[in-house]
Amino acid sequence: MGAAALSNRQFISDDTGAAAIEFAIVGPAFLLLVIGMIYGCFMLFGIASLHFAVEEGARCASVKTTVCTNSDTTLDYTRAAYYGPLMSPAFTYAKQACGYAITGTANFNFNIGVVNIPVPLRATACFP
Repeated sequence: MGAAALSNRQFISDDTGAAAIEFAIVGPAFLLLVIGMIYGCFMLFGIASLHFAVEEGARCASVKTTVCTNSDTTLDYTRAAYYGPLMSPAFTYAKQACGYAITGTANFNFNIGVVNIPVPLRATACFP
C-alpha cells in the first residue's frame, strides 16, 4: 500500500471536498430561486405599469379632451403611458355605462431555462 491509500476509517472521517458537494446539491436550487424572484419582480412591474397605463388612458379620454380627441389618440396616449418591461401590450378603447373604458392585455414570458411559460396579464380601467 502506498502512502496515498487511506484505510476505511480514515476515508469515512475525511471531509475534504464536502463544501463542493454541498454546493453542487444546493447551488442549482438557490440559483433557480434567485432567477425566479427576479422574473417575478419584472412581472409585477409589468402588471403595475399596465394598470397605470390603462388608468391614464381612461382618465385622458374623460378629462383631457383636447389631447385624447378620439379612440386613436387615446390609445396612443395609453401606449405612451406604458413604461414596463419588454412586452407588447394590446389596448382597446370603448365607451361603456361606467364611462370611458380602456383594457390592456399582454403576455409576460416567464423563462425558467428550458421552459418558457407565458403568463397572461390583463388590466381594465373605466373613468367617468
